[in-house]
Amino acid sequence: MAAETETGEATLTVDELAARAGVTVRTVRFYSTRGLLPPPEIGPRRVGRYGPGHLSRLALIEELQHQGLTLAAIERYLNRLPEGLSPQDLAIHRALVASWTPDGAEETTREELERRAGRALTEEDIDRLAAMNALQRGESLQRGEAAGSYLVDPALLHLGVRLLDVPIAPETVLAARTVLLEHARATARELTRLFRDEVETPDVAAMKSLSAHMQPLVVQALVTAFQRSLNHELRAAYEDAARD
Repeated sequence: MAAETETGEATLTVDELAARAGVTVRTVRFYSTRGLLPPPEIGPRRVGRYGPGHLSRLALIEELQHQGLTLAAIERYLNRLPEGLSPQDLAIHRALVASWTPDGAEETTREELERRAGRALTEEDIDRLAAMNALQRGESLQRGEAAGSYLVDPALLHLGVRLLDVPIAPETVLAARTVLLEHARATARELTRLFRDEVETPDVAAMKSLSAHMQPLVVQALVTAFQRSLNHELRAAYEDAARD
């Protein structure tokens, strides 16, 4: 049985961590020697065990490297982060970094997909991940053939896999996704209009320049505003439930 953290979450060996993150064991150890990853907990038989924080931090490092940052720049970025960040906080940082990266899907086999998910996936799991747009079946699978590949969105896969275990109906997850997309697009349209009005001569080059400067700031502001609004709504819901 896999070891667990104090919060009851399963820990990972270095091989499992590398598979979940989609990197090699050599890469994990290299990042560790550079001090980019904190040391693992040492379990029975002197085996290092990695937790959710290691996985989130590794995903952030990979995203920063994907953006073209050198290892020295990544080290400076990580050193500026507050101490004690939770895996969720690190995931938000990764989302902010990835927010101005062009969308892209990676082709993978079922075996590699399950390695990256860190678990065996049933056909129902695949259906739910596809409904969340975390993956798409390749053409051969769509035709009903036994073997084939999947197009995976790396940014959504880890989120989708975590949602598989959330005790909430798939229909509710999809409805929530629809709400988020509708409001996100409406917000993006209004902000684009404001930025376009700010540019005296709204040519493509000027708009691209303004977008490059403003997009990461806007994303961070939206995430912060959403977190605070959600906390406010949840507190109000708890208070209403307590009064009832």
